[in-house]
Amino acid sequence: MSRLSPVREALVRYLVSGLAAVVLVGLLGVWLARRAGEAEAIRDAKDQTQLFAHGSVEPAIGAGFLKGDPRALDAVDRIVEEGVVNDEGVVRVKIWDRSGRIVYSDQPSLIGSRYHLGPEDLAEFKGAKAHAEVSDLSKPENRYERQYGKLLEVYLPIQTPRGLPLRYEAYYRSSFVDARGRRIFRQFAPAMLGGLLLLALIQLPLAWQLAKGVERGQRDRERLLQRAVEASDVERRRIARDLHDGVVQDLAAVSFSLSAAAEGAPPPYDAELREAAAETRHGIGQLRTLLVDIYPPELHRAGLEAALTDVLAAASARGLDTTLEVDPDAAALGRDTEALFFRVAQEAIRNTVKHSGAEHLSVSVRAVDGRARLEVDDDGCGFDATSAGGEGHFGLRAVEELVHEAGGELLVDSTAGEGSHVSVEVDA
Repeated sequence: MSRLSPVREALVRYLVSGLAAVVLVGLLGVWLARRAGEAEAIRDAKDQTQLFAHGSVEPAIGAGFLKGDPRALDAVDRIVEEGVVNDEGVVRVKIWDRSGRIVYSDQPSLIGSRYHLGPEDLAEFKGAKAHAEVSDLSKPENRYERQYGKLLEVYLPIQTPRGLPLRYEAYYRSSFVDARGRRIFRQFAPAMLGGLLLLALIQLPLAWQLAKGVERGQRDRERLLQRAVEASDVERRRIARDLHDGVVQDLAAVSFSLSAAAEGAPPPYDAELREAAAETRHGIGQLRTLLVDIYPPELHRAGLEAALTDVLAAASARGLDTTLEVDPDAAALGRDTEALFFRVAQEAIRNTVKHSGAEHLSVSVRAVDGRARLEVDDDGCGFDATSAGGEGHFGLRAVEELVHEAGGELLVDSTAGEGSHVSVEVDA
């Protein structure tokens, strides 16, 4: 599967996060709008109840209303049936006196019934404000309203012509509140959601410009990194060439001169001259090993296998039993991959030679299913792999950064006393 470019990846992340934000804010807005709609619907119910109670029902209360005069009750009943109770809103009306008696209801069976009123209920006979709450249908006085399900109960104080306090109650269907809440939501939701989407679309060009800037910065960083690597490679070659053509050649000439002088020198100077010549040759060998470390001449000329052979030859000279296995399919690895594998193998082999005390060292390179893998194993004393990036393992930390920059994976597996295993896997 091809990977998205940095710009497209950034845009996709922006669109996904923006869509998630719109959805979250939209859901919050929907919830708030519905709450606001319900609150507005309850205010409408209070206003409607006050209008009916004070404008229609209260003026119709006659002198015989509290005594249950049929004509006085009929006068209120006609107003309630014609103007208050309806299928979409109010389903029940009750009028109470302070003794707990239901003086009037559009349900005749409730008229004259008495129920206990607590201090809070008695306080509702004073003042002029309307109050609303979800009706408690478990109360016996509400048994006839249970068939309607959830109801909103709105109540407020009214008076008889002589000024005696009464409490007017109207019971609204929950659909009354829901319908008004939905109406208010439909009025504000399109503007709210449309504004969120418009804001996201307005920010899209800005996100595109920012992503393009990030991509340009990434390309510049890659170019600078490539130039730094190339400059480092050129400098390493220059140093290796200068050492080879200068110091190494001079020391070789000194070695030949010392050997020639030893042939004609009397004892004990001949032995000292031969020892000096041997030490000079040993120094030349160490310098040539250093030249391979600084810049492996065989890596780009003869390939990865030849360069690894040179590095393992130095390990073999230290007494290690070494093996190298290079899969024929890995012979076509790119130059960058070969350089990366060489750097990692060189660092792992150097650590093995210097610190592990191993007897056997093996290196393998394989290519399978478009992936290339390098493995370096030894049977030495091992180390704590969790501290591989700390003090004493700076080289491993450095090559780990190289591997990550190449998009690969570096695995360092080692346990004290059980040897170590270093592997790198990258796209071939």
